[in-house]
Amino acid sequence: MRINITSVLVDDQAEALAFYTDKLGFTKKTDVPAGDARWLTVVSPADPDGVELLLEPDAHPAARPFKNALVGDGIPYTQFAVDDVYAEVERLKGLGVEFTQEATDLGPVVTAVLDDTCGNLIQLATMK
Repeated sequence: MRINITSVLVDDQAEALAFYTDKLGFTKKTDVPAGDARWLTVVSPADPDGVELLLEPDAHPAARPFKNALVGDGIPYTQFAVDDVYAEVERLKGLGVEFTQEATDLGPVVTAVLDDTCGNLIQLATMK
């Protein structure tokens, strides 16, 4: 058994695709019409055949209250690994990305938390 696809709930798939590709640097992998939405995935350019991130519409009635509760409590929806959190925060700030937590050394890991503009907080992490 292995993880093939994971998802993040987004309030606008087009905006999410732009943010996750133009800002975070992911690459679009799959884009297939699926009713009123799309089966829309992105992957890391470092591992194009690896785990796909599904930019999933948050149309279910429970999705937005769930996302709002996480954001309200400052809890990231998911986490992405980066080689150097400090450098990635500076790169992303240069692209206009907003952070709710600056790069913070927590001992065995350095983390930062950003706003993905699609209703989620996303944590970046570098293990030491």
